[in-house]
Amino acid sequence: MRIRSPGFLSKSKVGCATASRTISAEPGGYRGQRLDIFLVRLGWAPSRRAARELIDGGRVTVNGRHLGKGAIVAAGADVRVSELPQAPALQPNLHLRIEALYEDKLVLVVNKPGSIPCHPLRQGEHDTVINAIVATYPEVATAGNKALEGGLVHRLDNGTSGALIIARTPDAFAAMRTAIRRGDISRLYLALCMGHLEDGIEIAAPIAHHAKNRRKMVTLPMNAGARSGARPAATFVRPLQRYCGFSLIEARPRTGCRHQLRVHLASIGHPLAGDTLYGGPEAAELAPGRFWLHLREITFVSPSSGYATVQAPLPADLDAVLRRLSRN
Repeated sequence: MRIRSPGFLSKSKVGCATASRTISAEPGGYRGQRLDIFLVRLGWAPSRRAARELIDGGRVTVNGRHLGKGAIVAAGADVRVSELPQAPALQPNLHLRIEALYEDKLVLVVNKPGSIPCHPLRQGEHDTVINAIVATYPEVATAGNKALEGGLVHRLDNGTSGALIIARTPDAFAAMRTAIRRGDISRLYLALCMGHLEDGIEIAAPIAHHAKNRRKMVTLPMNAGARSGARPAATFVRPLQRYCGFSLIEARPRTGCRHQLRVHLASIGHPLAGDTLYGGPEAAELAPGRFWLHLREITFVSPSSGYATVQAPLPADLDAVLRRLSRN
């Protein structure tokens, strides 16, 4: 399936436009996709959330009809979007300081704080890691393929701290994303989990969205079919030190699913300290939304400088939890 006509983009008011595409049945295109995904793939929305806002706002028609976000785009469909907003752009944040751990001509590694998200979700947000990086490295803004993510090669949850790779050019971004998909980038996390983990184990369990809570992920049986939406996931964990009621562990994800370490540890009865979403106990030293998970070390091959291993120092809030437990 491919786009039959080049479509058009005609101005309807300042800063807005009307766009359309007609979908054909030839191989290589978009037939059979959900409407919200279709809008993102064509570049008419920067994210599925933005696509849903367009659809829910009545600004999208398929063959002249308003359909829901899950409607399937069929062959021959005439999809139109009215008052298409201007493409979002990253705003540099000159006041937010993010520590650079590694830098060469094509790649950066920065130390993400646990309290700051990686990137904005919508235009106008700027208190994120990538906004701060763009203030110093403006080329990062156009290195990736999503307007509000810049050259982010991978992401860390809002409550996770540690090493974060950022590409400085489109070619470097493509190379590093390929390395991620192939499993050529090694990540070592430190985590503090509830209970005592006795031995090193590999947790192999597919991960899918929770049926009722879209903020959460769940593990499913190994034989879960593709219709479940589950993605294969594996994490190796081993204990480093025991405390009263807790274990400091090392975790190496073999795959890269959303919330992977958090949901895998919770699935075996060892949720992270501070991770109340997955049943973990609160920790007085950690701010709301922060949990004890830190990407300590990342190893990769830079397109510019070759093999590199970068370590991110343990932040003060996580260290404070360990010091308290050591006194007990």
